[in-house]
Amino acid sequence: MAKVIIAVGVALVVVGCIWLLVDRWLPLGRLPGDIVWKGERTTVFFPIVTCIIVSIVLSVVVSLLRRL
Repeated sequence: MAKVIIAVGVALVVVGCIWLLVDRWLPLGRLPGDIVWKGERTTVFFPIVTCIIVSIVLSVVVSLLRRL
């Protein structure tokens, strides 16, 4: 069980580093279609288009991994 937790932690660190690098070139979370509502004291953010794109990419990756 300890090896699984370590592997998940390492995977999260790698994904975080990749996210930081990709964020410079691909503005996920700031795409047209993402909804931002700003009130007097609050801001609510609905990243609808970003979620759709992430879902499509993850579906393709999982599909490719299943074929292997």
